Amino acid sequence: MTLASEREGSLRGAKVDATAPRVEPSAPEIQAVLEPRLPELPRHGTRERKVLDAIVRLVERTYGEDIQARVCALNTQTNEAGFDPFGFDPEVARYALALITFFHRTYFRTEVSGIERVPTGRALLVANHSGHVPIDGILIATALVMDRQPPILARAMVEKWAQRLPFVSVLFTRVGQVLGAPDNARRLLQGGHPLLVFPEGIRGISKPFRQRYHLADFGLGFMRLALETKAPIVPVAVIGGEEQYPAIGNFRLLAKLLGMPVFPVIPQLLLGVPVPLPTKYRLHFGEPMYFEGDPDEDDTDVQLRVEAVRESIQSMIGRGLAARRHVFW
Repeated sequence: MTLASEREGSLRGAKVDATAPRVEPSAPEIQAVLEPRLPELPRHGTRERKVLDAIVRLVERTYGEDIQARVCALNTQTNEAGFDPFGFDPEVARYALALITFFHRTYFRTEVSGIERVPTGRALLVANHSGHVPIDGILIATALVMDRQPPILARAMVEKWAQRLPFVSVLFTRVGQVLGAPDNARRLLQGGHPLLVFPEGIRGISKPFRQRYHLADFGLGFMRLALETKAPIVPVAVIGGEEQYPAIGNFRLLAKLLGMPVFPVIPQLLLGVPVPLPTKYRLHFGEPMYFEGDPDEDDTDVQLRVEAVRESIQSMIGRGLAARRHVFW
């Protein structure tokens, strides 16, 4: 998950009428073009909903949490169909949050520190990326709902290839994640929403095991976005994701056939049990960083600011690794 501008760049070869006035598409129009058909999920009065409601109540009793209250506290603006302009559905989010809470609290036993530093409103949360699947992003978003007072909904930028996956693309949209288009990111920040980005992009989640916790190069797009929208940057260090799927290789041909950026060779896959190892996750939220400048500055000037963020996260990772006793506890 990363800003689409990090890798896609601008469209080339298109014929444009330079005399025509520029018309900015609205957020719903952007999402509708990129994800034209979002099938309905079970809603009021269905048997499926009764089962899901029972699961939510069980999770709430088990962990002593009021998931319904936390979802309502997100204060999202929905239309008559129950969705916000980007497709977020509080009802689906409630069900998903109940399921994820088990993994957050029990399976990965996530330890969270510094979450009170995350501002309420406009902010760019910048994190290291790892683990071959976006569990790190899911746990960061879950922590901001379940462990922060008041809870906040952090949107994450989803790669275009993920939007082609059956069911997954719909679920990501319904729980608040947004296709990684620069216009989407800009509108969310201008609207006062926190945004979660992974500037390493695919380079981060496809690292071999021997390079774990060594940050790949960051793209520049997130910094230009922060300068344009005057959003503070909150560095986030994620520890635990690198060991959940220790990759020993990459099926490049299979990845190409499936349209995926990488298809990792992992021990679980060879054993026929492709579930992540129950590593202990540690999420460290740093102090907000504020930058000023012109978003159109030369790459060299922007790179200096990007390196400051990258070094902050790398330092937080180093301290976290030094403090942990074991991968699994």
